Amino acid sequence: MIDSLLIANRGEIARRIIRTAKRLGIRTIAVHSDIDGDMPFVREADEAVPIGPAAARESYLNADRIIEAAIRTGARAIHPGYGFLSENAGFAERVAAAGLIWVGAPAAAIRAMGLKDAAKKRMIAAGVPVTPGYLGEDQADERLRREADAIGYPVLIKAVAGGGGKGMRRVDGAVEFPAALASCRREAAASFGDDRVLLEKYILSPRHIEVQVFGDTHGNVVHLFERDCSLQRRHQKVIEEAPAPGMDASTREAVCQAAVQAARAVDYIGAGTIEFIADASDGLRADRIWFMEMNTRLQVEHPVTEAISGQDLVEWQILVASGEPLPLRQEQLSIKGWAMEARLYAENPSTGFLPSTGRLHRLRFPDGVRVDSGVEEGNEISAYYDPMIAKLISHGATRQEAARRLALAAASVEVWPVRTNAAFLARTIDHPEFQAGAVDTGFIERHSTHLIPSIEPGSRVLQAAARAILPKPGSDIWATATGFRMNAPPSREIGVEVGGGPYRVELRDGGEPVATDAGVLFLDGEAWAYGTVRAGHAGGNSGHFDGAIVAPMPGRVIALMVASGDRVTRGQPLVVIEAMKMEQTLSAPFDGVVSEMKVLADAQVVEGSVLMQLEGEP
Repeated sequence: MIDSLLIANRGEIARRIIRTAKRLGIRTIAVHSDIDGDMPFVREADEAVPIGPAAARESYLNADRIIEAAIRTGARAIHPGYGFLSENAGFAERVAAAGLIWVGAPAAAIRAMGLKDAAKKRMIAAGVPVTPGYLGEDQADERLRREADAIGYPVLIKAVAGGGGKGMRRVDGAVEFPAALASCRREAAASFGDDRVLLEKYILSPRHIEVQVFGDTHGNVVHLFERDCSLQRRHQKVIEEAPAPGMDASTREAVCQAAVQAARAVDYIGAGTIEFIADASDGLRADRIWFMEMNTRLQVEHPVTEAISGQDLVEWQILVASGEPLPLRQEQLSIKGWAMEARLYAENPSTGFLPSTGRLHRLRFPDGVRVDSGVEEGNEISAYYDPMIAKLISHGATRQEAARRLALAAASVEVWPVRTNAAFLARTIDHPEFQAGAVDTGFIERHSTHLIPSIEPGSRVLQAAARAILPKPGSDIWATATGFRMNAPPSREIGVEVGGGPYRVELRDGGEPVATDAGVLFLDGEAWAYGTVRAGHAGGNSGHFDGAIVAPMPGRVIALMVASGDRVTRGQPLVVIEAMKMEQTLSAPFDGVVSEMKVLADAQVVEGSVLMQLEGEP
């Protein structure tokens, strides 16, 4: 058994691995960037080594420093977690060459499945069904356009070296293809250093089904059943569950065996995930489910598989890397209950899910669910890394029970002043179609109007804020006076400021207990600053747009489409900002003229900085 382990990752990933390693009596070594020195994973490891500046390419992606840290601390093995270097075949080979154990997939398997086009060709040869599309070497724009026309729209452009939703675009018609291809290539080059793409037929009622597989050095390969990851936003998973709703026994057997077949085709060792796309227009059927890709690592959503199987997948990884056989045979594995996972992000759904950074002055997680988090109260959400705060994982005897627990957990989250998607998650889980299991990858976009909270406080929030500012009975007879009127009931109206805006609230009897904290109230997963109305602030939340195009998030300006003096029309793209390897396009809010440019291409900007000024046409 491995006796010492360096974790080449950070945050909740590192904490998750440390937890299992400590239970097994394994000494743990953390590596960390300069700004991560006070993070929980650093404190929880037996030893910690600083490896460079905040930028990932200078620290968590620096293979030399990580291997040097492992040798210096006497680590026996390196666990890459998920993300960063976990699917880097070159790094896996360097770890082995240094005399260290690699707790991950073999380099040959990573290479075989790392390029989507080559992986699909290998799967076709192995008899695994794949999605119709174009996998050719000819990457000329015109050739790709002709192939897209031949496949038939809608089509999906995907980065050959892609993953995590990066470098992926849906195209609904030929006129959109050139711009989508260019954008996809830019993002692919920035994320993976490879701008090659492939094309797939876009499935109109798609379900994202993936199967957890495990192989060992003794020739054994098993599956631990399927997960449904269809609840996505911009190809990023939001809510995952296991097993998949609507999956019957015969379809499960066919899909899971196809996954085992795919793993065997590359002599797979360790934890891996075979991802399938299903056309669910007529329910889940074995003949309408196709291989998409393989992730040669542990997945973010692995806790739902752990919940229904009763197994610790990190422990399995360590055992396999130590040369031991898989702990269980296929016939010893079974599904127990239902599990769901929701990803709690530092982002603001009301502003297009833009990342929200800053210090977590308040952070309270609910009881009754598993919480995998990389941060604690007082830590900072940085723009340098993924903005996930935590994963909330529920488990129940039935899908309904798991959903009820997860919705309650999301609604009970308390975070301030960083914004989160907690209310969005709670609304999604409570939606009648989700409750009925009617999910597909277009669910969030289809129901976004209902799922995304309003920027204006609702009546429950206003009632709670008004009650919160009332003095305690008996403390001040003037402050608690209700406004006596002859021949009329007393007035129950009170002025309150919520979210920066003043409101007049007619207090109702009753009222529910609401969590508050120093001028902030928490309700249904949302957080609202509140207080008494300031003098002279009697208006509503009104305002006007002054023509300033403002950066909605910190990032880099990667494209400027206009110059000073240009005439623009409403909706015309003006500038593209990249943050966390995702692009955000800002468009003209009205017809006008660019009166002043305040930024240059490739400039780094902070949230709220003015990029350019528009003037409206007379």
